[in-house]
Amino acid sequence: MGKSSLFNRFAKKRIAITSDVAGTTRDVKKEYIDFDGKEAQIVDTGGIDESSELFKRVKNKAIEAAKEADIILYMVNGKELPDERDKELFYRLQALRKPIALVINKIDNDKEEERAWEFAEFGADNSFAISVSHNRRVGQLVEWVKSHLDEPIQEIAIDENESFESLIERFDESGVLQDEQNFDEIGVAIIGRTNVGKSSLLNALLGEERAVVSDVAGTTIDPVDEKIAVGDKTVTFIDTAGLRRRGKIEGIERYALNRTRQMLERADIALLVLDASEPLKELDEKIAGLVDEFKLGCIIVLNKWDEAIGSYDEVVKELRYRFKFLSWAPVVTVSAKSKKRVHNINDLILKVFKSYTTHIPTRELNEVIKDATIKHHIPSFRGKPVNILFASQYSIKPPKIALISNRPKGIHFSYIRYLANRLRERFDLEGSPLILIPKKRGEREEEL
Repeated sequence: MGKSSLFNRFAKKRIAITSDVAGTTRDVKKEYIDFDGKEAQIVDTGGIDESSELFKRVKNKAIEAAKEADIILYMVNGKELPDERDKELFYRLQALRKPIALVINKIDNDKEEERAWEFAEFGADNSFAISVSHNRRVGQLVEWVKSHLDEPIQEIAIDENESFESLIERFDESGVLQDEQNFDEIGVAIIGRTNVGKSSLLNALLGEERAVVSDVAGTTIDPVDEKIAVGDKTVTFIDTAGLRRRGKIEGIERYALNRTRQMLERADIALLVLDASEPLKELDEKIAGLVDEFKLGCIIVLNKWDEAIGSYDEVVKELRYRFKFLSWAPVVTVSAKSKKRVHNINDLILKVFKSYTTHIPTRELNEVIKDATIKHHIPSFRGKPVNILFASQYSIKPPKIALISNRPKGIHFSYIRYLANRLRERFDLEGSPLILIPKKRGEREEEL
């Protein structure tokens, strides 16, 4: 496999005995190693095997070492097809909630790197195709290790005797245990220009007169928080102060703008309220830009629809033209004063939040990406071919996907938009941004 060889490579000297015979390492070896001023203790464990009583004891020692470690490197043989036992153990180690990297060894050249695609089914957020014997891309792995040496580790206790089936039931494919997630609360910010009816909309959603309503623009200064139950979720509505053109923001309203931005930092979804009784304004576009800035889910609310200046098709056509960057956001027409169709917003909030917190299974994600690249090839970059080796979702709220490529700079934003549209069609991600980021193998998500 090459674990002991990697151990020696890290140490820059021959400490562990290496051999082509599987199972040479039977005990745990430790060595303190200096990574450019950051010291870490590297632990070399025996291979995982249950063919005999001896190797079962070796396996137990390896698992115990992983539980005590702060960082885990799980190595597989890149010259062989993925093994089900490898995947089972990788998921078990992943559930320890520690930084973990899938190290695919014996990838000796660019041609062999295509085999790394086979290991995408592990769903690893951090994957390195290396060759220890050729010292190929080991440096990228070292940089990843160094980046985690000072980070606090959050551990989750796990029963050694817990069955793999039970673990998978608790384990979400994003790498987070389901019983550790808290998706019961949804933060919804109500944003828009002054006097478009945000406070009236909040009152209609709550079913009571909670916010002060007035024809005087700027009545709402401080954001107002109110909670209601929607289905099995608790929705917190934040009625933000109305925003004006910068030249008109003075004194307390400047404070209100800063407070609004603070509120958006803890929101999941924005209700972008527009006044359907008058033409769209430039300020509407700027306010809509906050949705993109804070990467929020979005529902576009056309208020005062009983006074609309045009037909639905005409108004939505203009809206889509002006807000191209929110093409994925659903549109709902309401009258906050009469409460007409306001109830539709609650159902949309649940739907958009589901999109916002979606984790796409790695296998299905790569199937869609692969099919899309076959139907529409990636244009070459400076005369050289551009390939997406595999894709991996590494975050939610909103879904963020890394496209591991041999030439990430060669993937044009228009092609990224094409891929995003294919994913939206396949996984119904209405109302949520979808962020696709090309990167090279070994880049840290923190750098994206």
